Amino acid sequence: MGKKPKYKLKVSSHFSSSHQLRNYRGKCENLHGHNFIVEVMIEGTELDPEIEYLLDFKTLKQMLNQIIDPLDHIHLNEFPPFDKINPSSENLARYIYKEMEKQLSSRDYIQISYVSVAESEKSVAYYMEE
Repeated sequence: MGKKPKYKLKVSSHFSSSHQLRNYRGKCENLHGHNFIVEVMIEGTELDPEIEYLLDFKTLKQMLNQIIDPLDHIHLNEFPPFDKINPSSENLARYIYKEMEKQLSSRDYIQISYVSVAESEKSVAYYMEE
């Protein structure tokens, strides 16, 4: 009984933004900013038969940057959907995951493993779906 292959790719990028956490009752309710680090990991069990890779790293990074570029150097609380929901790292990770899912929808052999958003090297939020 053989094992089924699984391929995984990960890219990272970053953006800088300000935000305020609503109803936090602490320092983070005040206006402050972060240099957010974002990672996206995708996976699949098949390679593109023509080129023999899951997805070009360059393409994956371009997809990620298309999603996070509008978040760079803005006040996140004014950007939908964060004008209504808290711009927490968890909600940012879910937002990026869902937007990435849309971009990958035509490639049914690829799934997203997770998206992580780090406010610092010691504080990281992950979003994944099982």
